[in-house]
Formats: sequence, C-alpha cells, structure tokens
Amino acid sequence: MSPAAPPLEARMAELTGRHVPFVKATVVRARRPASARPGDTALVLADGRVEGFVGGACAEATVRVQALRTLRSGESLLLRISPEETADGAGEPVVEEGAVSVANPCLSGGELEIFLEPLRPVPRVVVLGESPIARAFAAFGPVLGYEITEAPGAEGITPEDLAGSQALVIASHGRGEEPVLVSAVRAGVPYIGLVASPRRGAAVLDGLALDAEQRARIRTPAGLWIGARTPGEIAVSILAEVIQAVRGRSVEVEAEAPSETPETGSVTAVDPVCGMTVSVADGTPYSDGGGDERRWFCCAGCRAAYEKDPARYAKADAS
Repeated sequence: MSPAAPPLEARMAELTGRHVPFVKATVVRARRPASARPGDTALVLADGRVEGFVGGACAEATVRVQALRTLRSGESLLLRISPEETADGAGEPVVEEGAVSVANPCLSGGELEIFLEPLRPVPRVVVLGESPIARAFAAFGPVLGYEITEAPGAEGITPEDLAGSQALVIASHGRGEEPVLVSAVRAGVPYIGLVASPRRGAAVLDGLALDAEQRARIRTPAGLWIGARTPGEIAVSILAEVIQAVRGRSVEVEAEAPSETPETGSVTAVDPVCGMTVSVADGTPYSDGGGDERRWFCCAGCRAAYEKDPARYAKADAS
C-alpha cells in the first residue's frame, strides 16, 4: 500500500467526524507508462482540492472534474482515463452504467482506471421543542438515516450544534424561537422551518433582526402542504420539505464558459489548447494573456502553449 495511506485514513476520519463531504479516489488499474500505481489514493474535497496522489497534473485534472460530479450525484463511478480517442470519435466522455471513459490528450501514455467513491455526510437535523410534532419528527428521522439532535429549549442549542447542520426545525410553540432562528440564518443552515400558524409565523418573522432576504429563508408554516392534521402527519410533511431542501439542491450546470454549481460551488471551464474540461479551483493554471477573458488549463504545459500564441487558440474557438 502507498506510504501516504495512513495519513489519508486519518484525514478521512477527520473529515467524516466534521461532516465534510469528499470523494475517495483509488487507482484500481494502471497501464504503463502511467505514473500512478494500483492502490494510490487521493481525497477530492468539495472546493476542488486534491489531497493524495492518483497521477500527474493532467490525470488529476480529469479526476477532479469527475469526482465533483459524483459528489453531486452521490453515486460511485469507475473512471477510465486514456490518451486515446474515446469510442464516439469526438473526444467526448463515453458514459456507461457505473463508468465513464475520458480521453485525456495531455497524458504521455498509459491508462488509468480510478474508482471514485463519494462520501457525503449523514444529514444532521436539530429539532427545538418538546411538542408532539417535535417528538414525532425526531422519531421519524432515524428511519431515513438522519442524525437528529433534540434540544428541549433554546439554551440547549449551541453554535456547535448548528455548524454543519442541514436543517433546523423549531416546534416549541413560541418558546425561545427568535434567537435560534437568527443564529441559524447567520450560520447558513440550508433548511430552517418554524412550526406556527401563518399569522403567528409572519409576526415572528417581522420581529427578527434580519433583512427581507434573510427572513425569506425561514419556512413557516413548516412543511409541504399535504393536508396534514395530526402531529405525525405534520412531522411527515416537514420531513418531506427537509428532504426536498437537502437532496433537491444538487443541480449540475455545464457550459464552455465557467459555470458554478450550487451544491459544491465547483466551477468548470474548457482548456482552449487540449479541449479538456477542467475544474477551476485554487491552483488551477490560468492565463489572462488573451486579453478578452481569463482562460483555465489542465496543466502548465497547455498554459505555456496558449500564452505563446493566444490568437491561434482564439481562432480555434471561433471555428
């Protein structure tokens, strides 16, 4: 096994403990002269950082792009990287069930097969209150595999409880709501639900020290409209809204211009020299030499080729 394995295992444990999503990339097959070897492993974080080794700069660029896509989809993937043209003859990735083959013209030879395993944290939900709705919600959560933190009073919720939480549900019937709502909004909790009647909920929102955009992030009355009446039914409607917020935020956007994706904040662009799709992150080579707009590259070699003759690649883009 690679000497880097123990530190990466410790890093994985740390990230998992902090509820940080990442992708574990493991080389399962390598054909020479690829620099990576079977067993080499790297972790790809949601911001595009790569920790570990699964190949040189060009292979890493492809791994980063595909790993971030698996992080959004939540599905594992076998990635094949080869310098040879893909089966479609157009250089586009060939997608099969559970696998994708990508032509990487920058590779000096060889071929890699890398297993990408997205490890997304179990959704953490904080529930405030001891009402029947709160108890029913907490009872349903484990069935979905959610990590539920029950806080009977506002004093039981600390900033640490909200950090990394995907949802906050308040069903305390007016007890300690306001400070927790403000803290949750400012902490960026994705879903914030207040169990209240439309009239009372509007009054609570009006009294918060938040602007209109921040108030709009609070769902009240909490839950999707399904005609719920009993505490259990209302809890189900709130769970449905939490699922919609937690799982429905994954939207993949692809374009030749840099494009942002909401779940991971990743940005992709097309290398004008080799045509590869690259993920724009700290450390991604780029150039402003063309004058019109910034360009990103898979490696320093492509950037050097572009800066030597920007007009050449501008013409290629136009054609």
